[in-house]
Amino acid sequence: MTSPLTPPHRTSPLRTVQVLGHGGGGSAAHVRSLAEGLVARGVRVTVCAPPETERVYGFAAAGARFVPLAPRLDPAGMAVLRAACWDADLVHAHGPRSGLRASTAVRGLRGPRGGRVPLVLTWHTTAHPEGPRAGMAHLMERRVARAAAVVLGVCSDLVDRARARGARDARLAPVAIPRPRADRPADPDRGREKERAELGAVGRPLLLAVGRLDASQGHDLLLDAAHAWCGRDPQPLLAIAGEGVRRAALQRRIDGERLPVQLLGRRDDIPELLAAADLVVLPSKWEARSLIAQEALRAGVPLVATDTGGTRELVGRAAALVRYGDATALARTVLDLLADPVRRAALAEAGRIQAAGWPSEDDTVAQVLSVYDELTQPPGDGRRR
Repeated sequence: MTSPLTPPHRTSPLRTVQVLGHGGGGSAAHVRSLAEGLVARGVRVTVCAPPETERVYGFAAAGARFVPLAPRLDPAGMAVLRAACWDADLVHAHGPRSGLRASTAVRGLRGPRGGRVPLVLTWHTTAHPEGPRAGMAHLMERRVARAAAVVLGVCSDLVDRARARGARDARLAPVAIPRPRADRPADPDRGREKERAELGAVGRPLLLAVGRLDASQGHDLLLDAAHAWCGRDPQPLLAIAGEGVRRAALQRRIDGERLPVQLLGRRDDIPELLAAADLVVLPSKWEARSLIAQEALRAGVPLVATDTGGTRELVGRAAALVRYGDATALARTVLDLLADPVRRAALAEAGRIQAAGWPSEDDTVAQVLSVYDELTQPPGDGRRR
């Protein structure tokens, strides 16, 4: 019997190149999961990405060949990328910037159908620049959307955006998050109390936010909301995990306004922080398929999030959603939930149920492979494209 991943017309393993830029953790985690799943199914995978992503995500350990690329490619770097794509059957870029580089790298290369090497683009998220940069971003997105044979959007918002930019074929392709680590503490309650003690949250509510410290993540909105619980007894503590260009400015606000907030920096123990938290808060200006939202619901931690992008599509009724920019509503929703353990428990249970309906890593790999198979069938193959 022939494996569906090694179709009759193929005499050698499918060769793919995954191109990843200096993106967020969600896209890098997806590429790691995808590489592992593809390799397990007999696909040859090369991952081209900045060196630091290999150190964090271990693409080579998943069985992929890793090619380091600088975040900003000069002509020499572009030559490295083109060499990596030279004998590929298909190139899969993650994000518009990576798509722009990949579309340039495959120019003139011949694919299995005798034409250009097919380019697949997974659109994980999008920036919202203003002024002249907005026009440049629009042109880049348009060029990449039109260059890709298929655009996979992780939420409906991004599928609509790709179609508006001229994509020939844009499809919804939700990305699964990796499975939880198996090395969790044997006694989760003890681990929870230990984590809370280290953060100084014994006997007080603990709120958790996770994300890079830049303007799009809404941390200033969150600090505005924190004023509402400064006078509460016990006073909630807000812990923010992540690094970024806004760290110094946020710390000045925290110190100057005497806010009950800790900046934790980059952390590799997010599951333990989640286990310790009473609520997760996601105040972003826009999200496609937020990694921390998925982790919170899967862990049964109540979530308060801004109703933007693909968040409602992701969480359904399993989270408390507020309008972006409304610090008063955000603060009120947090305080109402902290005062209502019954509703918190209901949201926790609803979150687990919602998470159970999301696609698995195997589902994600299967969908991507079906796209690969469509695009690499030779001319004259009788199966549906």
